[in-house]
Parts: sequence; structure tokens; C-alpha cells
Amino acid sequence: MRQGITDNHHSESTGNTTALNSVQKAAIELGINLEALPSHIAIIMDGNGRWAKKRGFARLLGHREGYKTLRSILLAASELGVKYLTVYAFSAENWRRPEDEVAGLMKLIETAARDELRAMHQNNVRVCVAGRKEQIPLGLRKALEHGIETTKDNTGITFTLAVNYGGRAEIVDAVKSLITENVPAEQITEDLISQHLYNPNHPEPDLMIRTAGEMRWSNFLIWQSAYCELFVTEVPWPEFSSKQLLEAVSTFQQRTRKFGAVVE
Repeated sequence: MRQGITDNHHSESTGNTTALNSVQKAAIELGINLEALPSHIAIIMDGNGRWAKKRGFARLLGHREGYKTLRSILLAASELGVKYLTVYAFSAENWRRPEDEVAGLMKLIETAARDELRAMHQNNVRVCVAGRKEQIPLGLRKALEHGIETTKDNTGITFTLAVNYGGRAEIVDAVKSLITENVPAEQITEDLISQHLYNPNHPEPDLMIRTAGEMRWSNFLIWQSAYCELFVTEVPWPEFSSKQLLEAVSTFQQRTRKFGAVVE
């Protein structure tokens, strides 16, 4: 990431583009309303392994390229004015992959967490984690915890890394915490369950992006994304760019969100 992330200004609505950064200017050219952005974007970063295999590379090289993509997309989302970005880095089901790939992924995430911390902190990014952290390698857990502690008071984009994450597991953990607190069954509500999820203070995602053309939710934020808009692109994650990000946001703004109601 680079320094100098520009905040969203009210001048955008007046047509004054002098204070806008390049991402915001590109958004306006696509007809995107900068005052109606999705507050929270979630991304299923799919296609790393297939991208590498297609080119005759080891799958782990695809994940390394995907890490580079994540750096640029986090920057682009921040410069656009998105407040929350949550990405699916490693699912609870990914432990079933080959042992060498899992070990490589764990080390890649740990290295990225350490190497990128200074830049994220300088850019006012707040780092969060979703998932069962106690089950991941100690080195990675310490790197993530250090990132969370270092950036906890930052006020820019909130970047959440879902590691060893499963949507069903998150709901199970929320229910277990309610039982531990001896909450009577008749007092349990949807709001109360939401308050016991991994990051209860985060707004629910408005937009879910999935790369590489797969049409599945893959157990990602299944409680929180009940009414979010889904955008699927055939582009594999290593090739995903700010162009596709803006395309997703543009598509989002063209939809009518009904939340189960009838909108005339």
C-alpha cells in the first residue's frame, strides 16, 4: 500500500472533482454515486489455484499472486470510500487441502500480516480477524493479534481477514456463548445472536463479490449476508483489479434492495 489515502468528501456531490483521487474519478466516470457506496464489501477470493495450474505453476504461486491483488484492492476500496472490507482468506474447510499447500498458505498469511502492518497503520487501516484463531499456528496468531492491537484506534477502512473461518461455526460459537451466559431461551433473538458473532460491531455486508465464476456462498458470512447483493465475475482473483471492483459497485447501485418487502 502507499501513503496518501484520500477520504470521501462532500464536494463529490457538487461535481467538484479537484479533491478526488484516481479511484473516485474512475468511479464517477462509470456513473457511480460516491454518496451511495456499499458500506461493507465482502470478497470470496477464488481461483488462485486454478489460475496457477492453467499456467503450469504450483498452486501456492497462485496464492502469492492473490496476495498482491489483495494489497491493491484494499487500497482501491479505501480510496473509493468503502468503510469495511472483509475477505475470505482461509476457510475452516481448507484444512482438507494438501498439507504442503496448507502450510504454505499459513506462512504466506503470516508473512503478509507482518510485512504489511506498517503500511496499513500509516494508511489508517484498522485490522480485524474473524474465525477460530485458537486453532491456527502460533506464529500466525501472534502476527494477527499484533496487527489488531497496533491498529485498533485507526479510523480508516476496517479490514477483516477471515482465517479458519466458517459461517456455521460462527453461529455455533455464538450459541455456545449465549449458553455460557445462561441466557434464557425466550430471550434469544436475532439481534442477540448478532451481538455474539465474531465482530458484532461491524455492519452486515451490503455487497458480496465472488471471483472465478463459482456460484456458491461457501459458508462465508452466512448469517450476516442474508440480504446482501451478490456479484460474481469470471475473473480469477489474481487478475481481479479496481476495474472489476468498480464494476461490482456500479452493478450494486443499479439494484433495488427490498429486504423481503415489496418496493413499488
